[in-house]
Amino acid sequence: MHLVISDAHAGLKAAVAQQFTNSSWQRCRVHFMRNLHTAVAAKHAPAVTAAVKTIFAHTDPDEVAAQWDRVADTLAGSFPKVAAMMGEAKTDVLAFTAFPRAHWQKIWSNNPIERLNKEMKRRADVVEIFPNPAAFLRLATAVVIEAHDEWQVTRRYLPDVSMDELRIVIEKKHAAAALAKQHQIT
Repeated sequence: MHLVISDAHAGLKAAVAQQFTNSSWQRCRVHFMRNLHTAVAAKHAPAVTAAVKTIFAHTDPDEVAAQWDRVADTLAGSFPKVAAMMGEAKTDVLAFTAFPRAHWQKIWSNNPIERLNKEMKRRADVVEIFPNPAAFLRLATAVVIEAHDEWQVTRRYLPDVSMDELRIVIEKKHAAAALAKQHQIT
């Protein structure tokens, strides 16, 4: 596993750090935006959202990071709590920039898994009561297989070309980790 995407729930972060030691963690940008909205009055949320969305319009990792800083600086005067939250979350929310550009929209949030969960809930609500846990497991498995087939065949979730780019990123990451480990030994 190379990347885990979730909200900033402390238990999830601890589990990721413990169980997936060589993985990157991406804080879901959608959840982060919801967190930012709690720091401002509802009437100011659209302006904050619009400003933060400008960050994700950039296509170069350095430009993304620079725009993050500009937005945080701009918001600091009117919304100091938002600027502070942005300062604390920058690395976590921008983790996607270490991956190929073609993957960014797929990995900067956990929307795909949330869509899958909603579909599972929708199908389970139709049944209402399952006779046993195995019956629910069969339904859930069928929903996941259907989603997998759709992602693989109908609308390839991550194209082969971008997967090749990802393999290069992963190889570089492994090489850097091996080099760091070698330096620790000597």
